[in-house]
Amino acid sequence: MSAPTTNQKLLDWVAEIAEMTTPDQIVWCDGSKEEYDRLMAEMVESGAAIKLNEEKRPNSYAFNSDPSDVARVENRTYIASVKEEDAGPTNNWIDPEELKETMRGLYKGCMKGRTMYIIPFSMGPVGSTIAKNAIEITDSAYVVTNMHIMTRVTPEVLRLIEKEDFFIPCLHSVGAPLEEGQKDVRWPCAPIEKKYIAHFPEENLIWSFGSGYGGNALLGKKCLALRIASAMAGREGWMAEHMLILRFTNPEGKQFHIAAAFPSACGKTNLAMLQSTVPGWKVETIGDDIAWMKPGEDGRLYAINPEAGFFGVAPGTSEASNPMALAACSKDTIFTNVVVTEDNDVWWEDMGYDCPGGGGTDWKNNPWKQADGEKGAHPNSRFTAAAANCPVVCPDWEDPAGVPIDIFVFGGKRTSVMPLVHEAFDFEQGVYMGATASSEPTAAALDLGNVSLRFDPFAMTPFIGYHAGDYMQHWFDMGEKLGDKAPRVFYVNWFQKDGKKFLWPGFGDNSRVLKWMCDRVEGKVEARETPIGLMPIDGDLTLDGLDIPAEDWEKLMKVDNEAFLNTVEDAKAYLAKFGDKLPAKMNEQLKKLEARLKA
Repeated sequence: MSAPTTNQKLLDWVAEIAEMTTPDQIVWCDGSKEEYDRLMAEMVESGAAIKLNEEKRPNSYAFNSDPSDVARVENRTYIASVKEEDAGPTNNWIDPEELKETMRGLYKGCMKGRTMYIIPFSMGPVGSTIAKNAIEITDSAYVVTNMHIMTRVTPEVLRLIEKEDFFIPCLHSVGAPLEEGQKDVRWPCAPIEKKYIAHFPEENLIWSFGSGYGGNALLGKKCLALRIASAMAGREGWMAEHMLILRFTNPEGKQFHIAAAFPSACGKTNLAMLQSTVPGWKVETIGDDIAWMKPGEDGRLYAINPEAGFFGVAPGTSEASNPMALAACSKDTIFTNVVVTEDNDVWWEDMGYDCPGGGGTDWKNNPWKQADGEKGAHPNSRFTAAAANCPVVCPDWEDPAGVPIDIFVFGGKRTSVMPLVHEAFDFEQGVYMGATASSEPTAAALDLGNVSLRFDPFAMTPFIGYHAGDYMQHWFDMGEKLGDKAPRVFYVNWFQKDGKKFLWPGFGDNSRVLKWMCDRVEGKVEARETPIGLMPIDGDLTLDGLDIPAEDWEKLMKVDNEAFLNTVEDAKAYLAKFGDKLPAKMNEQLKKLEARLKA
């Protein structure tokens, strides 16, 4: 087919990549249902995809990846800035010219025997002033179909590229050329030592090779939406953050918009789709993972969800933990590395019930029985589901203007020390709170050695596309720009324990904490001053209907100055790695906090 665009820059780039990768054919994608159905039918025919039970799971499919290709590969992910110092201590750096030379060698002929798909997509509602237009070139039909769900794939993007003469180029290959007559495997990919996920921030360029999985291959996700976008945002004066966005509406109809950042395994998706237990208050989901935010004409910060779908972790998603996520993947969904049951439905561990029929096919595509004790779904197995299919998706989730953010929330997983909730005295202290967000290491983090806390600034550690010290400074700069219209900042910890018992019920009852935040924004309640920030006055955070003993509530709200001083020492040790790039205001906040704790 002839190219459906007149943009010479795009045509030249496509020709250059085609000459390097030598595909058998080139297809320009249009994002249509016909295209999706055709590609899925081809993958079912080849054995790459399993068509699920149409009555139980309409228009849904399951895939099993190669065991070597099951998650993001951070140690093969690079920020190839021109200067090494611009990548900073949180990123892997390689000289961009050296990396390009290596990857060009891998790309040479890598699409032989395959189809090269050209995907025009928008991150954010098409035409939004906060959105960005991009092109992904890939040789994976699995990537195309996932991008259909996760982004807006449409020829309208080509029209915008022609008008603006700008797009973000994203190149991907599974790195598995086929010789003539060679039969393809179910999940083509390259060995781990040949996998590269490379970002060139000065060129807004992404090159990915060797992996077909998730954020390694769906280049609109972490690669563009966070790593490249954060670098663009730093230059252009906006924000690209690893944050959920939700709307919380009170009984009178007043809307509050909350953006929240948590490290992994701290309940971000659950909070995004919360079922409120506060009478008359309603939560609606705008996004569960990423927020792009830009100051509006009124000086407030407006946010869009740049994605169009959820790429959710399946294990642990259940009717009890997140019924709305489960409902979102009841149809039109792609499942990767879950169990396919005997009646061609899906199942995973901690789904809330035993596997129907007692078994099926596991994520390695082998016969499996639950009674044998081996896990059937990979711990990082996923569902790709359309946000539009979530029952609590906000009616304005695709508003191109975005929604005005009232509140930022940070948090981590701490079994002690950190209270249930506290509010920053001002935005600058809020930046400090976000920059020192931390969790206690789990058994899964054995590489951390003997540390008491794992710091994850703004939940962005693997996703900051430039020096993390400059990124922290950008937060302070945005605060200055927004002035008194900056969102209020809060820190939460749902995870305090007494022995093995959680002190706070969590899940839907977290809405009680959100209500207190909204009451604070409206000026309906005062707060008590503590060394770490502003905290609820007893009675202002509603506990009606909860059975929380007085001594547990006291522990949830306690500020232990000595314990917090230890946390300050941990923070100092962590922040030292940023050297002279650490913003002066971070040191000021450290000193102020230390002085208040010692007073």
